Amino acid sequence: MPIGRPAIVEDPTAVLDSSELLARLFRALGDATRLRIVELLIDEPGLHQTEIVRRLGASQGRVSEHLACLAWCGFVEARKEGRCTYYRVANRHVGKLVVLAQQFLDANQAEIASCRRLDPTSDDEGANL
Repeated sequence: MPIGRPAIVEDPTAVLDSSELLARLFRALGDATRLRIVELLIDEPGLHQTEIVRRLGASQGRVSEHLACLAWCGFVEARKEGRCTYYRVANRHVGKLVVLAQQFLDANQAEIASCRRLDPTSDDEGANL
């Protein structure tokens, strides 16, 4: 039985337009650790949380928080077997999204790496729009 989304759901009357929802989708994958978790689970579905922690070299708490976010947003799902929790990608579109992003990156790597608007230096802090 899949687990991961809390029983308590935020205000269902909150309506976001499609652009805001799409931006949230990209923010969910916009963290390098969350993206690395998704990539791991694309390559090896059904990893135990301890194995994810080991492979990332991150703390258990940090990985747990990222997995909770990914599960809440529908990117991954969890399956409990006794005391163990195993994770896998929840939807085949997640893998496609990562592949498309990688293809875009292949064509635009230098531009993305050098974009000051994404990660401004202290000199550019006032330059953000």
